[in-house]
Amino acid sequence: MLARSRPEDKYLLVTGLRELGEVVAVTGDGTNDAPALKKADVGFAMGITGTDVAKHAADIILLDDNFASIVKACMWGRNIFDNIRRFLQFQLSVNIVALNVAFVGSCILRESPLQPIQLLWVNLIMDSLGSLAEATEPPTMKLLDRPPHGKDEYIISHKMVKHLVVMGTYQTIVVFLLIFIGEYWIPEDPDHDYTNDGDFVRSGRAYDWDGSEDYKKLRDSDDDPGPSRHYTVVFNAFVFMQIFNMINSRKINDELNVFEGIHHNKIFIIIFFIIAIIQALIVQFTREVFQVAEDGLWYGQWFFCIAIGLTVFPVTFFTKFIPDRWCPKLGNKKKKKNKVGDQSTVGPTNS
Repeated sequence: MLARSRPEDKYLLVTGLRELGEVVAVTGDGTNDAPALKKADVGFAMGITGTDVAKHAADIILLDDNFASIVKACMWGRNIFDNIRRFLQFQLSVNIVALNVAFVGSCILRESPLQPIQLLWVNLIMDSLGSLAEATEPPTMKLLDRPPHGKDEYIISHKMVKHLVVMGTYQTIVVFLLIFIGEYWIPEDPDHDYTNDGDFVRSGRAYDWDGSEDYKKLRDSDDDPGPSRHYTVVFNAFVFMQIFNMINSRKINDELNVFEGIHHNKIFIIIFFIIAIIQALIVQFTREVFQVAEDGLWYGQWFFCIAIGLTVFPVTFFTKFIPDRWCPKLGNKKKKKNKVGDQSTVGPTNS
């Protein structure tokens, strides 16, 4: 920090630091401070005592002339950056699974296990409700305890890549297991005459592995049972994995307790329950619209879907112990440093 100095000294110091690759912030209120404010990466001008020249040269104007406002602005800036990362981690993990299921399922089964209208609902969870939930996370003073990000750091960090790869792979495997061998796992209502296959649901795959018709024969018959309970469970389990993973996505720096501070974000809690309630209504009462089973799901199948969804918590917990160096390194790419003053060859440093 430099104070009580001549304006030209401030300007020279800012110029030198920037040529060394540093990120520089300057505060000022006088006309003579304008060159340094303009040259700095971030210039703060005083809104009350500052001159018009200083205000025009600055990037940010402190309306109350209080230096504590700079700390608050830094905290909120970091929080906004983290909220964007939270949303991206949640959205990308859903996209990875949805694309894999739709593409591979269509290639092998001649149809997507997830119907277009179901994918539209998942997309609404990702883009609208999910973004609103993740973007409303309030800032905390802990944001100021960590070192700043590098000036060229990518918005998708090492830790995010780690969680995206592990969670995307895990959910894809779970969904495919439910699709291809779910008729051996998913329980069926013993009092329901929907299937004759005993204690488990009937396969909902339209075609068998050898290409012969499977569930399609029932759909084409006079006793068409409607959309299968098998695929309804797949859809429900998939959505509940996303609902619970939305909680995991609140933490992007490998914090062990994903529930920490969740009670401070009432909007997140409200959206969480709104999504869960709408999903229940969709599964139970929208047969024709969302292509789900006529009578919805049996309570045993609901417990099964929720249990599958809850498995994302231990997966995320153990993923935190995977070393970051095992993941692709993004951002902070060092450039060769030849000489001071050649800004194009100086590696970036942390702000």
